[in-house]
Amino acid sequence: MDEYKKVGAGFGILVLRDGKVLLGKRHDDPEMASSMLHGEGTWTMPGGKLHFGESFEEGAARELMEETGLTAKSLKVISVSNDIVDTAHFVTVGLLCEDFEGEPAVMEPDEITQWEWFGFDDIPKPIFFPSEKLLKNYLEKRFYEG
Repeated sequence: MDEYKKVGAGFGILVLRDGKVLLGKRHDDPEMASSMLHGEGTWTMPGGKLHFGESFEEGAARELMEETGLTAKSLKVISVSNDIVDTAHFVTVGLLCEDFEGEPAVMEPDEITQWEWFGFDDIPKPIFFPSEKLLKNYLEKRFYEG
């Protein structure tokens, strides 16, 4: 066990509209995809790292605005997962957002190249594994995924 490695906290936001989920395509270049959890070339939900002093809802609203331009009017914690790869470890809090204003736009084109709405039966592959866990928890009405 490396005593110098730290666990991070972050979140994913399951944005729903008319029975469809919002997913963004991460940049194919690992340097651009901006994830310690290696998500280059995958589809992902909006999300990011929790900042010191933020509530989960505040952080999720901030990231949603920064990444998509959407303004969250309501957010609800629905899921927790333990996401580990060889280089990083994050506790990911999943939030549901069904009440928001605006249309999704690519606000950080160096990280996400496009945003699209997908039905639950039409989720694209590959999907970023923390987003896949959050989606699975939501569909199976489960709170925790180890």
